[in-house]
Amino acid sequence: MTDTPQAELISSFRPQMLKFARLQLQDDAAAEDVVQEAMESALRGVDRFGGRSALKTWLFTIVRHKVIDALRERGRSVQVSSLERDEADMDEAFEALFRENGHWSPAGRPRAWGDPEEALAQRQFWQVFETCLEVLPARTARVFMMREFLGLETDEICTTLQLSISNCNVILHRARAGLRQCLSTGWFAGEGAPC
Repeated sequence: MTDTPQAELISSFRPQMLKFARLQLQDDAAAEDVVQEAMESALRGVDRFGGRSALKTWLFTIVRHKVIDALRERGRSVQVSSLERDEADMDEAFEALFRENGHWSPAGRPRAWGDPEEALAQRQFWQVFETCLEVLPARTARVFMMREFLGLETDEICTTLQLSISNCNVILHRARAGLRQCLSTGWFAGEGAPC
């Protein structure tokens, strides 16, 4: 990699890119390869970067495409045992949010979020969001990121991770509920601090 200001700036995002790639690929060596390829692509195309988006957004778009390519190249096979995490604690936490009739318990009822558009515009929100994502079990976070960040369809996620559609939907529900709970206490409660 050359020693230019663009190369230094792109390199500064390497730890975040690597963290994302590791979460998705569950393989340190493959994540390193994907990030290296993404950084090389970014350096080759930096002259074409028009600044229509933030540099970080542009870089993560490149990483995202490289991760999707790597997942597809693997033949959509991942060892299920590498994805298993104990989600019993998460189940108990969600059960406490509801009454037996399925309605929200008074303590579990979501708080009003105020103006979400204003919060989304704030950089600190995304730092809290990232922290909340890290609190989720690894498999739950991975499925959420595959759906919401990589934009994979449910059937493709199911094939890649050897999940049933109903299990995938349950995991996505848990991820969204876990993120909502964390954001409600760590951001929208007014503290603006990670959960």
